[in-house]
Amino acid sequence: MHKGEVPFSEKIHLLAKRYFLYKFFIYFFGKGVPMYLAKINYKKENVVQVLSSIIKDVIDENTVIVCIGTDRAIGDALGPLVGTMLKNSDFKYPVYGTLDNPIHALNIYESIEHIKKSHPKGNFLAIDACLGSKTSIGNIQIREGPILPGKGVGKKLPQIGNYSIVGIVDKIDENNRFSFNSIRLSFILELAEIISLSLLLST
Repeated sequence: MHKGEVPFSEKIHLLAKRYFLYKFFIYFFGKGVPMYLAKINYKKENVVQVLSSIIKDVIDENTVIVCIGTDRAIGDALGPLVGTMLKNSDFKYPVYGTLDNPIHALNIYESIEHIKKSHPKGNFLAIDACLGSKTSIGNIQIREGPILPGKGVGKKLPQIGNYSIVGIVDKIDENNRFSFNSIRLSFILELAEIISLSLLLST
């Protein structure tokens, strides 16, 4: 490695941070107001029942699950964890985006292109992590419409999802920065388990 050159692992981590921040901006400042079908905190006793009842109404025989995120950053590992849990549970619909084969900023173009070509009539359900206000941390939201990573900060990245499931995993501060390394794996794992179980019970 040349003097002053950033190690590859650090480049990946920086890309993950930027991509994660992009998703916050589009989620809260993108054009249009998303139509929320559900907003519920993961600590609620009936969270799985609420989520699964809504998911039942949006899935059909053409459903394809697309989990966005990277296993290289705990806060952004929600999608790949859900994808892996569904795969390991023999989920009846196609699932893309796992810990072994994540869909992230470096491969999202080719991944989404491949998925859409493989499922031209697909009813896509995208799953992702996001930042929000401090009071919304832990909320799981189902909404009608796609995930649009990067649009809010001028990055043209491909959208995906007729419907979206988003977990709010951290807050963003007044300087548009976030404590990326403070998110606990146990928290992300619990969110992933709830979303996965809700999907499994809805089929």
